[in-house]
Amino acid sequence: MGKLIFKDQIYTFGQIQAGEWQENDPYIVQSLTFCKDWLNGKQEFDMQTSGSTGLPKKLTLYRSQMEISAAATKAFFKIEKGVSLLVCINTEMIGGKMMLVRGLCWHADIHLCLLESNPFNQISPKLNIGFCAMVPLQVEACLAEDFSSKILSKIGVLIIGGAPASDSLMQKIKSNGINAFQTYGMTETVSHIALAKIDGQELRYQTLPNVTIGTDEEKRLWIEAPMAKEKRLQTNDLVEIVGDGIFRWIGRADFTINSGGIKIQAELLEAEISKYVASVFGNIAYFLFGQEDEKLGQKMVLFLETSASQKHQAQKLLGILKDKMKKYHSPKEVFLIEEFVKTTSGKINRTKTAQLCF
Repeated sequence: MGKLIFKDQIYTFGQIQAGEWQENDPYIVQSLTFCKDWLNGKQEFDMQTSGSTGLPKKLTLYRSQMEISAAATKAFFKIEKGVSLLVCINTEMIGGKMMLVRGLCWHADIHLCLLESNPFNQISPKLNIGFCAMVPLQVEACLAEDFSSKILSKIGVLIIGGAPASDSLMQKIKSNGINAFQTYGMTETVSHIALAKIDGQELRYQTLPNVTIGTDEEKRLWIEAPMAKEKRLQTNDLVEIVGDGIFRWIGRADFTINSGGIKIQAELLEAEISKYVASVFGNIAYFLFGQEDEKLGQKMVLFLETSASQKHQAQKLLGILKDKMKKYHSPKEVFLIEEFVKTTSGKINRTKTAQLCF
């Protein structure tokens, strides 16, 4: 039987099942309450999608789906008994919920943290972490500090989700010898259904056991997975299938920019320009978007999450991109926004952010 540790307080699964805790922090209480419900056999859980490409919607997930997902991840990584899990992502969303479920199903020790960009500020550097999930922002913050980068490199398995890791971040992960994987999944598939090893090469996603994939006539991925409700889940992700259960992710079809008849995959290009953005602005959020244009149909523009006072630097960046990138891969204009519109899970809502300027 495992246990849950928060700060210096240790709760056995039996204590959690009985509701025996003394925590007052609302975030910790909701995490413990979910664990209590699970341990008492609750069968249905209401979840909300992130809303990154449309309106957020509520879904009911079944216990059996979550159990299948946890078992598939355990089989994929060959997780052994007695592993310690660090839960440092939002447990109100599917990624964090599934970290709790994995710990409960694997009878593991769950080390729970408050939400912070560098969760290692809250735990002992001597802790032996076997499995952890983070978002790219957290990985960046951990690598920026010497003490936490050393802890990160000792984690047995690190999965990264919520958003794609940039090319520069993936190079840092490789150079620090971190055993990390980019995830592919969504609320509808109960967290990830495929993982790609971050090793400095182009990402190739391998599906979890018993997951079948294919593409429609527009090269959009469909998924048949035992952890999903739908027999076949059609996504809006453009992929290239390169082997049995192995695919290369290209980008979302609804983020494709059609400029003068040339189709540009915004997310792939964003990864390519990350080093140039970082060279001028450091670690800031940004994205490419298609603005309606009478001549081109759409023209590609760049959004930067920074102060309007940085206009000179923005023009400098445009000049660099024009010099370094192909003609049709260079943004025609740049927009500076103090703070992007975010979804409930913290992802950038591109459409609503763009509407602030158009």
